[in-house]
Amino acid sequence: MPIFPFSEYRCPWLLRGKHLETIAPNVSRRRILAPYRRERLELQDGDFIDLDTLDRGSRERSDTCLLVLHGLEGSSDAPYVKSFGKALGSLDWDLVAMNMRGCSGEMNRAARFYHSGETGDLREVIEYLGKRYKRIGLVGFSLGGNVALKYMGEDPEGVSDQVMAAVAISAPVDLEGSALSIGQESNTVYMRRFIRLLSKKIEEKARVYPQEVDAEGCRELQDFRAFDGRYTAPLNGFSSAEDYWRRSSALNWLADIRRPSLLLNARNDPFLSESCFPEEIALASDALYSLFPDRGGHLGFPCWRRKGRAWHEAAALEFLGRFL
Repeated sequence: MPIFPFSEYRCPWLLRGKHLETIAPNVSRRRILAPYRRERLELQDGDFIDLDTLDRGSRERSDTCLLVLHGLEGSSDAPYVKSFGKALGSLDWDLVAMNMRGCSGEMNRAARFYHSGETGDLREVIEYLGKRYKRIGLVGFSLGGNVALKYMGEDPEGVSDQVMAAVAISAPVDLEGSALSIGQESNTVYMRRFIRLLSKKIEEKARVYPQEVDAEGCRELQDFRAFDGRYTAPLNGFSSAEDYWRRSSALNWLADIRRPSLLLNARNDPFLSESCFPEEIALASDALYSLFPDRGGHLGFPCWRRKGRAWHEAAALEFLGRFL
């Protein structure tokens, strides 16, 4: 395993606890402003992806880009994405936030929308940005982290020459394990929120595609096994929730990653199972780096910002700086 030495994460005493570490930072980060310039990429199948580039004033466009992938029911406006943009500071890199299908504020055209293993859209976005940038670094948060690592490993020879490195933060690389973890009673508040947000999309799809999508009772579903089995799997060509989880989990391809990639997951993340901390795979890999602090929650890592950066942002940027 290649070594990535980085300072130990220390959570403030008053914010300790996996749920507090998850919720408090993302509430405070909502106030961060992110001036974006939006452009639309038309996809080969007739759908579209909206890309938001962080406007960094009069600075000339860089030849290096960080392509950021958000988490479940996130967008370029997610607190953790805006905070990461702020963390760039004086770095001479552009930041492009990819809004996955149906997440940009305008519903996508196809009956299906995004899912945890959709790397085809990412490939088209990278090809598009590759005409503009010499070097690209991937930064994936939660679901986006699984997508980024799956892309890096599922076809290592097909990874774009411009993609130099990737970072995945709070990534559910084993989707089944993560789905079962989020489904625990202690995580009911998160599950209800996800089902509510996803149900809004299902109801909108049902109005446009009544023959393909039946929204009746969608808000009454209790967990991801039920939701993914009824909607995610059939809309995306999988036979069941279990088939979807198995074929979409980055865990299956981590050993095949050939370019520098960092998996940064907190041990007390309420969304992750033990299988989302693949230490043995990292130990045997020449390209997969792992950083698993004991605390941090899910996309949280509360701390005093140093040089304008939270701890996980500083770790990600230092890692990427070695290869971009």
